[in-house]
Amino acid sequence: MQKVATAHEDLIHDAQLDYYGKRLATCSSDRTIKVYDVFEGGERKQVADLTGHDGPVWQVCWAHPKFGNILASCSYDRQILVWKEVGPGQWAVIYKYAKHAQSVNSIAWSPPEFGLRLACASSDGMISVLSHCADDTWAEHQFEAHKTGCNAVSWAPAFAAAAALSTQASPLKDMRLVSGGCDNHVKIWRYSVEHQKWETEPSQPSKLHTDWVRDVAWAPSLGASDAMVASCSQDKKVVIWTQDASGAWNPKELLFGCVLWRVSWSVTGNVLAVSGGDNMVTLWKQNLLGDWEQVGQLAEEGAAASG
Repeated sequence: MQKVATAHEDLIHDAQLDYYGKRLATCSSDRTIKVYDVFEGGERKQVADLTGHDGPVWQVCWAHPKFGNILASCSYDRQILVWKEVGPGQWAVIYKYAKHAQSVNSIAWSPPEFGLRLACASSDGMISVLSHCADDTWAEHQFEAHKTGCNAVSWAPAFAAAAALSTQASPLKDMRLVSGGCDNHVKIWRYSVEHQKWETEPSQPSKLHTDWVRDVAWAPSLGASDAMVASCSQDKKVVIWTQDASGAWNPKELLFGCVLWRVSWSVTGNVLAVSGGDNMVTLWKQNLLGDWEQVGQLAEEGAAASG
């Protein structure tokens, strides 16, 4: 883990590597997004400074490279911007969505098998799903998710675990999302082709959090359960939810000593990273008995404290 010197003039809220780990995007309260080339050995060179938001930029998210060099951003200014690299170091906004009534807090691109689709969570309680169409327009679907505000959204994998490991073509699963809100709820959504809208699934996680849910993350399918979701909250708790064959969501709780902000899965879905108000990132893995154990820790300065 290495420090990254940035030219931001205020607090940095997010930093995301692209699919290949060759590009880094950062965003800040200074209303800007900065893009860096990442070289072998860890050297980084700033190649773009993107301005277009009128408030703090909360998150950035890279699309799959099959769609080109595309980056999405969301802000307190209620806007979502989709950027595309149109030349070396030259970026243009190819789409702007400004139909939320309050801050847009979280964005996530769908698995590429579903096309170029972006889910967006807002403090107005709504989730938007923005889909790029063949005629280069964007279809916009918005639905109420959490009345008091939505903080986070994450997509389910496109394939089941067995299919992800198979070399044979497999049918796509339905589009599914998980969201977390200021109502302390974690909710599971499925797109109904029949009704042409997003609907809550019949089986939902129980209400275990006692404060705002700050982040949610659906685990990749590789080697993991078909449906495993992590949530973290201001209640100092992480809950790892696993859906069984009956559809029920079974929770495992991890208790912490500080408010928690972010959860993130490894590419294989077997290691969970948790970050919180103590400026530490802890790494967790499930043992053979099904319990989650801490296997590593990263300090704020970037040195591995254990692991």
